[in-house]
Amino acid sequence: NNVPGIDADCGGACACATCHVYVDAAWLGKTGEKTAMEESMLDFAEGVEPNSRLSCQIKVSDALDGLVVRLPESQH
Repeated sequence: NNVPGIDADCGGACACATCHVYVDAAWLGKTGEKTAMEESMLDFAEGVEPNSRLSCQIKVSDALDGLVVRLPESQH
């Protein structure tokens, strides 16, 4: 979707970690659980924190309207 800093090179296939984001604490419970594949791909991301997610793995719904994420420093 041409979001600056989120390359998403794999097109949402959970195969590259170029869409790494930090989910705001207030939203963590609403974004679902990380899958084993997502956890594995996050091993390739820089600056992983407990609230790290691959944005391609967050299922967008009306419940996420207003979702707050931030980019790792390396993606600015």
